[in-house]
Amino acid sequence: MNSTLHTIDSIKLSEKQKQQLVRLKSKTGIENWNVLCRWALCMSLAEDSIPPVEDIPSDSNVEMSWKVFTGEYADVYLAVLREAYQKQSAHLKDVHFADFVKLHLNRGISYLISKK
Repeated sequence: MNSTLHTIDSIKLSEKQKQQLVRLKSKTGIENWNVLCRWALCMSLAEDSIPPVEDIPSDSNVEMSWKVFTGEYADVYLAVLREAYQKQSAHLKDVHFADFVKLHLNRGISYLISKK
């Protein structure tokens, strides 16, 4: 695996994800997008199953750099994502690394919003 191909520069959310996170922010009092997104990503990655493949637009005005998204643990998040991608990519036809990250983030946000 060529790890230079498996990097992320930024995360841009869909309008649907943005609206879900706005609701989560009001429910939890957590103000930072990146904190909620980290939790969402980890919740999805904790599952053994592969997230559903769907086209997730980057159509909101919420965008954060990888460094802001991950904070001081950028290398840890990247290593975990690379390992998950290596394990799951055989079951994901033509899904590139950046899209793989978006799928997990999307599923994780759905998990968070469904929690009471």
